Amino acid sequence: MPPTRIEGKTIAFLLTDGFEDSELTSPWQAVVDAGGSPVLVSPRPEGVTGKNGHSQAVDRDIAEADPGDYDGLMLPGGVVNADHLRMDERSVAFARGFFEQHKPVAVICHGPWLLVEAGVVHGRTLTSYPSLRTDLENAGATWVDREVAVDSGLVSSRTPADLPAFNAKMIEEFAEGLHRRQTA
Repeated sequence: MPPTRIEGKTIAFLLTDGFEDSELTSPWQAVVDAGGSPVLVSPRPEGVTGKNGHSQAVDRDIAEADPGDYDGLMLPGGVVNADHLRMDERSVAFARGFFEQHKPVAVICHGPWLLVEAGVVHGRTLTSYPSLRTDLENAGATWVDREVAVDSGLVSSRTPADLPAFNAKMIEEFAEGLHRRQTA
């Protein structure tokens, strides 16, 4: 049976304004329910607001965040969120750091844009919102149309409709911890 508890693990959620609300709130609750501690990291330390109005306080400014302080990374989607994060050098470096340290990463919807920018998808299999297929393939990834894809610590899903399957696999990968093939 796959592991379902992550007591003692701290999971970074990296996002900015324009995130898909349910892609933050549902995985956040899944981490809490599994005994983990979610921490919101953002280049907007004053707080963030989702595309449908969910506002949330930021726990850590990206300028002060270190991947070494976390056991895993969750990247919600949302077109505006993902586009702004991939243009922020600190956010790109932060995400890349999880791959360099072999830590699990979960990403949904448009979130993989940040991973393309970080140069960590080549040779990996993942899914996303369908419009990212060409971007991912051009970056050397194998894109699949499934509710959830798992590739050595990298968990990905397409849309909020996939959140139940995504959350389960996300928690499983966070519980497993380091993955040797999770590299930059």
